Amino acid sequence: MSLAEIASKQENLELLAEGKTKQIFGIKGEKDYVLIRSKDSLTAFNAERKNELEGKSKIASKTTTNVFEYLQLLGLPTHFEQAVSDTEFIARKCTMIPIEWVARRVATGSFLKRNPGVKEGFRFADLKLETFFKDDANDDPQWSDEQIVSNGLMIDHLRVGREEISLMKKMTKLVFRVLEKAWALENSALIDMKIEFGVTVEGEILLADVIDNDSWRVWPENDRRLQLDKQVYRDMKEVTAEGLQLVLKNYTKVMDITSSFSKPRQNCHVLVIMGSGSDGVFARKISDSANGFGLETTLKVSSAHKTTSDTLEVLAEFEESGVPTVVIAVAGRSNGLGPVIAGNSSLPVINCPPPSESMSLDIWSSLRMPNGIGCTTVLDPSEAALAAAKILATHNHIVFGKVLTAQLKNQINIYNANRKLE
Repeated sequence: MSLAEIASKQENLELLAEGKTKQIFGIKGEKDYVLIRSKDSLTAFNAERKNELEGKSKIASKTTTNVFEYLQLLGLPTHFEQAVSDTEFIARKCTMIPIEWVARRVATGSFLKRNPGVKEGFRFADLKLETFFKDDANDDPQWSDEQIVSNGLMIDHLRVGREEISLMKKMTKLVFRVLEKAWALENSALIDMKIEFGVTVEGEILLADVIDNDSWRVWPENDRRLQLDKQVYRDMKEVTAEGLQLVLKNYTKVMDITSSFSKPRQNCHVLVIMGSGSDGVFARKISDSANGFGLETTLKVSSAHKTTSDTLEVLAEFEESGVPTVVIAVAGRSNGLGPVIAGNSSLPVINCPPPSESMSLDIWSSLRMPNGIGCTTVLDPSEAALAAAKILATHNHIVFGKVLTAQLKNQINIYNANRKLE
């Protein structure tokens, strides 16, 4: 019986914790996973305002699933595993870090109260990050980095210090930026959002909890009057049946919109042209790496020296297609391929010459270009693919997210290496 089948039976579940809007269950026979169930509860002002909204649990759970499936597609480490019903999903078991991380692109709401003199709508070019200690009795006070460090939070065997804070800052910024990019495709501005992190048994820090329409402010057309999030509920002077139906309508719209986050809107292409069929293995390394960033790839063999007109015909097809394309030229010895393509095309061209015994001599034909050519040279095939992905990231939000996630993973690797030394 699969984990999802086990978790789908109530007799296999044990309630571990219950919050304002969700329940967390242990799963019989599973020490590494839990089941998270959404509730129909809608709360505001630290639960001073509370209503039951039929159908909200399904909408919230589906929105969370949409968001986490998008983040999974990008390769971001999260606690999410899989949805098991309309209101439930399985997650890796984490001990939660009692800090709420808030990322802001635009100054509004409580930020203005804490920072008098800042005008509403002030835009933070670099995301403004704030942290709040989760303490309902004291209305979740804001904490500085120094307060977090000084309190020596121990989460299982992990002490939350400056390195952990730095890592969670990077993760918070990444989550905001990739969601901001997805919302922008819907002509909507992500204004701010809150997230939380947990620690696994192995000591891994993961994005945890839920991310639904209670987690952010979203303004269609960057117009606060059109807001789709829970602020509509907060702004009600008096809660009415009509008002709750408006909230439900907005939440449903957000659920539908987020279902498209994992779908690419614009195909992007990497054309790998090699001067010889013997370079096929090397060229496929480029192609495989490019595919990992969500890029389509085409491999062609064509010689700038021997079949110049054919090379330019291939090039013309991709220029005519209108699909954003980067050309990677794989040619050694006297590299005429990259320069000829770059000199006859507006497409970006990257030279990636294959290794050879005479490379110390051959490399100059890729590095020293005549005036007016404008192609670059990258020696490592995976790095050439990454360079192409960065060029194309502005055209495709999934490529953009995968590039950011790859950078974050490098930072996580450095963090883990430091932990091992300590």
